[in-house]
Amino acid sequence: MSPAPAYILCTTPRSGSTLLCRMLAASGVAGAPDSHFHSPSLDRWLEVYGLAATRFPDRRAAIRAAIAAGKARGTGASGCFGLRLQRGSFAYLMDQLDILHPGLASDRSLIEAAFGPVTFLHLSRADKLAQAVSRLRAEQSGLWHAHADGTEMERTRPAAPPRYDHAAIAAHLAELSSLDAAWTDWFATEGIAPQTLSYEALAADPRGVLAQTLSALGLDPARAAAVSVPTARLADAESAAWIARFRAETAGPIPPRS
Repeated sequence: MSPAPAYILCTTPRSGSTLLCRMLAASGVAGAPDSHFHSPSLDRWLEVYGLAATRFPDRRAAIRAAIAAGKARGTGASGCFGLRLQRGSFAYLMDQLDILHPGLASDRSLIEAAFGPVTFLHLSRADKLAQAVSRLRAEQSGLWHAHADGTEMERTRPAAPPRYDHAAIAAHLAELSSLDAAWTDWFATEGIAPQTLSYEALAADPRGVLAQTLSALGLDPARAAAVSVPTARLADAESAAWIARFRAETAGPIPPRS
């Protein structure tokens, strides 16, 4: 199998993608996967890559420059481009690719016109309730990721104690389920058979899943052995208590036996 020149990690929030992306980058052969086109704003893309909008004669030229800059950052010296794509960012990216490559017949053809032949990875979390609780706690506390030693890696707001909120958990549960289903439907529509990966397997055996992913990309899976696990799990006893409480509150009456 030839090494993949590009891959897209299709995922949803709180699925373990930060852990997997950092380990892929640390392998030294799989580029620097990240959400290179996350914001639904071309101005923001240009700002991230240090590109002045006034340099470009039109929107199409600006999009072309931003895509090229993202590809360069996501490839590094490895020769393999990696992109993490959250489902919530998908539609805007596709709209920009349609401007850049008008008239193509499918989403997949747009993606390959921009990035070349692509291997698709689908990272999902089977326990959507745990995923919803994780997302709510991150939003409330401001802490999204921690280093392996427990120190903070990513914080978006000052520390605040999380508060159980049944309605917010239910909303996240519905949204995350819908986003993941949208990926599955899109793969079917585009005739794509992605390499499927799970949060649960990644959490249990990060290096094993890294090796599996490298192999799917045509890269040396032995690279995984030397990669350290860079993040710590944030789920704790309070997370488990919220999950149990939500299940108890949403449990319907036991139907009578027939």
